[in-house]
Amino acid sequence: MNENDENSASTRLTRAKAAALTSENVPVSNGALKKPLQTKKAATSTTGAQRKRAALGDVSNVAKTDNGEAKDAKKATTAKVGLTSKASLQTGGVQKLSRNNASRTALGAKEHNAKKPAPEVKRPGSGSGIGSAMKRTSSQKSLQEKTQQQDEPPRKKVDVEKVVEKKTKVISLEVEAKSQTQTEDLERSPEDFVADLDTEDLDDPLMTAEYVVEIFEYLQELEMETLPNPDYIDHQPDLEWKMRGILVDWLIEVHTRFRLLPETLFLAVNLIDRFLSAEVVALDRLQLVGVAAMFIASKYEEVLSPHVANFSHVADETFSDKEILDAERHLLATLEYNISYPNPMNFLRRISKADNYDIRTRTLGKYLMEISLLDHRFLRYPQSQVSAAAMYLARLILERGPWDATLAHYAGYTEDEIDPVFRLMVDYLHRPVCHEAFFKKYASKKFLKASIMTRQWAKKCHQLYIESALSEPYSSIKDNE
Repeated sequence: MNENDENSASTRLTRAKAAALTSENVPVSNGALKKPLQTKKAATSTTGAQRKRAALGDVSNVAKTDNGEAKDAKKATTAKVGLTSKASLQTGGVQKLSRNNASRTALGAKEHNAKKPAPEVKRPGSGSGIGSAMKRTSSQKSLQEKTQQQDEPPRKKVDVEKVVEKKTKVISLEVEAKSQTQTEDLERSPEDFVADLDTEDLDDPLMTAEYVVEIFEYLQELEMETLPNPDYIDHQPDLEWKMRGILVDWLIEVHTRFRLLPETLFLAVNLIDRFLSAEVVALDRLQLVGVAAMFIASKYEEVLSPHVANFSHVADETFSDKEILDAERHLLATLEYNISYPNPMNFLRRISKADNYDIRTRTLGKYLMEISLLDHRFLRYPQSQVSAAAMYLARLILERGPWDATLAHYAGYTEDEIDPVFRLMVDYLHRPVCHEAFFKKYASKKFLKASIMTRQWAKKCHQLYIESALSEPYSSIKDNE
């Protein structure tokens, strides 16, 4: 049997057959088998259509010849089929050149179809071919879009127009309001304009600009609860108003010696008046009430209050430490431990903000405000009104200008409301000096000689404010001067 004969019935060669062939045809010499030699021509067929083998005598390649021949046959068939277009295979005849298939080759169509799969045609109609299906799908899509547009509600163009009209109306109203305010501002004089001074202190947490208006409204309500009885001297058989003035003048001297805060002095005098409004006190115990009140106020207002022994020493050892402490307990129990007194210094600072914190005006205001501690006629007026009158008179003496709307807003009082307290201050300045300690305190350079300056002004101008009615505004009064 010839193993190189392709026309034989079986060309497949197994390892068993190869072993049998070698054992039958090849002679054995020295116990070693000699393999038959094969040439290049044996690997090829007579027609020249066989594949070339990779190596001589490789038996494993024999089994792969069928697969290789099958692949070659497939390639040959595909190459032959590729010469005709896919459309000609489907129709079986020559197809006219069209716009779709004129420039498309078979291989190009195959690659394009491999990249982008053709859309599935649902329920094809009587028309044949892909073009008719694509036309139908596009027409169906257009019909669906039309039906969706018909089903959708129409856009609310009217609502948009209404919104635009509303916005234009709002803008026009705002413009009209601004124009009205501008015209009002132009019509108003600068004296009627109120400046917003609290916005400047929004960055300072110590100023509490967010709550300052509510705080001072609460203080004005509270000061009415802490007002003493203005006629309490009527139920004091041993006391007179003159004695009260002497006591307060001595407390001002003690206050200056200890270098205490102004708030301490005002609180001490308020505690004395409220206590005397509720209790009957003998004349020899009046000084003890004043010492105990100053001791309580220093504890309440000062960072470091003086010791009780210091107050006993200031009183020339008239009262012992135990007597001062007992008087302190009795005074607090009588007042029910209510020391929430709205201090007039807070109101003065509030008004001084509208005055641009002028030092001279503020110093004169402090002097005029302390007059209310010595003169019993001021007991019926709240402390906010007293501080407003003090600032008004200080500005009048220094000729700082009229009492405009900004000052009236931050003071809380107009010129007409200040008038009665203002008259009492001018009357006190016109009278001779009766409180030496108070006069000497403010006659020093530290307080700009306020007591001397104000009394000199009162001698010249007291007739305009005491003997005649103060019905004219500040500007006309200044012209008369």
